[in-house]
Amino acid sequence: MEFTKMHGCGNDYIYVNCFKESIENIKETAIKVSDRHFGIGSDGLILICPSSVADFKMRMFNADGSEGKMCGNGIRCVAKYVYDNKMTDKTTITVETLSGIKTLELTVENEKTVLVKVDMGAPVIKAELIPAVSPGDKDTIINEKIPVGDKEYFVTCVSMGNPHCITIVDSTKDLELEKTGPLFEKHSMFPDRVNTEFIEVLSRKEINMRVWERGSGETWACGTGACASVVACVLNDLTDTKVLVHLLGGDLIIEYDREKNTVFMTGPATTVCTGNIEI
Repeated sequence: MEFTKMHGCGNDYIYVNCFKESIENIKETAIKVSDRHFGIGSDGLILICPSSVADFKMRMFNADGSEGKMCGNGIRCVAKYVYDNKMTDKTTITVETLSGIKTLELTVENEKTVLVKVDMGAPVIKAELIPAVSPGDKDTIINEKIPVGDKEYFVTCVSMGNPHCITIVDSTKDLELEKTGPLFEKHSMFPDRVNTEFIEVLSRKEINMRVWERGSGETWACGTGACASVVACVLNDLTDTKVLVHLLGGDLIIEYDREKNTVFMTGPATTVCTGNIEI
């Protein structure tokens, strides 16, 4: 199987062009290629497929083989892949995902994509649609206190096509994510598990973020998580609507247009290598 390894702010995936390749055992393939000791090493597998409703279709699988609905960093790399490999000459493209069709604007230099802006669509804050079980039986979960392990956290829950739980911390450097992350991910209030963002607010225009992704553990970046985090910060009046988000793997610019009720994400996409692997 031919593959390309790419990353967006350190959130790395193995990309397969399904215009050329056919994969029968997708779950097992995702697990194998993601293994950082016995495989290629990645946060998961992304398939670039034909679409009947958009320019391209993206299917995204986590490192444990489970399929996700959307990946913000991953979709930017899809845009770079299809343009750089001359599968399109358009600098505005549409990509079908399980969370809807996304529109992407490409910044191109020397015939290569260097930056991608994604219209991530409307955030979902209604608890049952995230899905999440509200501890106070409310329609939304905004700054609600919940027990996690032996501690209590104030959380805000948002879906950007996949479920996110955001909590504010004093410092992102001092977290023990390996212990805390799984407790959030498998918490009883999240029937489909959850991605958890730990946010340190630096100013009205800047935040630090670390993320524990369901099915993958801590990753260096999460595009949908950055979008959900800014929405949560705005809902709690902690930041302005345009925020620079610092992730372990780099920076993203997130803008929440409240009038249009949509979120825009701008960030880089990078090709690491190409190769072949026996499946």
